[in-house]
Amino acid sequence: MKYGIIDVGSNSVRLMISENGVTLGKEIKTTRLAEKTNDSGEIDFSAAKNTVEAFCFFVRKAKERGVDKVYAFATAAVRRAKNGVAFAKLLENETGVPVEIVSGELEAEIGIKGALNGKDGGVIDIGGASTEIAVVKNGVKIYGKSVPTGAVTLTTACGSDELRAKSVVCEKIKEFGVVPDCEFYCIGGTATSLASVSLGLKTYDPRKIQGYRLEKSALFNLKDKLYGLSLEEKKRLSGLQPERADIIQSGAAILCAIAEYVGASGFIVSESDNLEGYLALKTENL
Repeated sequence: MKYGIIDVGSNSVRLMISENGVTLGKEIKTTRLAEKTNDSGEIDFSAAKNTVEAFCFFVRKAKERGVDKVYAFATAAVRRAKNGVAFAKLLENETGVPVEIVSGELEAEIGIKGALNGKDGGVIDIGGASTEIAVVKNGVKIYGKSVPTGAVTLTTACGSDELRAKSVVCEKIKEFGVVPDCEFYCIGGTATSLASVSLGLKTYDPRKIQGYRLEKSALFNLKDKLYGLSLEEKKRLSGLQPERADIIQSGAAILCAIAEYVGASGFIVSESDNLEGYLALKTENL
């Protein structure tokens, strides 16, 4: 069977094509849905037009690639919006593909499935508007928590003010409570981008990202470097997508704060993430 999986995220819309358990490719369009919520807590449908267009484009592309089934899910920006259900219905009306709005707990669950693939360990997923941590021991999830702060929302709140960002994040991550000790895997655009920059990749290579260990000292040095660069300088960094240049320092600040909070000496970066995890969830009983 050949599947298309679409993730309507808070920072971007992503497509994965998979056949018989093998990922054939991933694509991404940055749409910043988390920034399209008005003061009433509702998604501004007009402002979110680029998200709708990206979703429609990926549905068409998946069908052109000959997929047998398209699955789609939405995360924090849609989950938190007062009209999130209506927005998901709009996407379905435009394409015929239902969009499941996943809870923070389920988002952590699919991260586990994607990154750990049956192993024990912890998964950290820094998204655009939320961050999830989940831990599996002896094949059983023993911890899972979602906190409503991410790379886009932290940037909106703090811009490039490092001290303010650190203060906000340190307060937010207290909501995680006691996180069990384990080896942590990181998924999502923040982690893969930091790994790519750390490796100095001129062209993003998922094979080099998968399993890369980002040491705590290197992570903190990279965070300090990012806060010291102008937006234009970050856009020119090897390994960093220009579309992520304005939020990458906030993602790094969150990951640094988590490293301190959980006492991690480093993280293993996983290219396999909630796209693979959601496919596993939808097909495990087929």
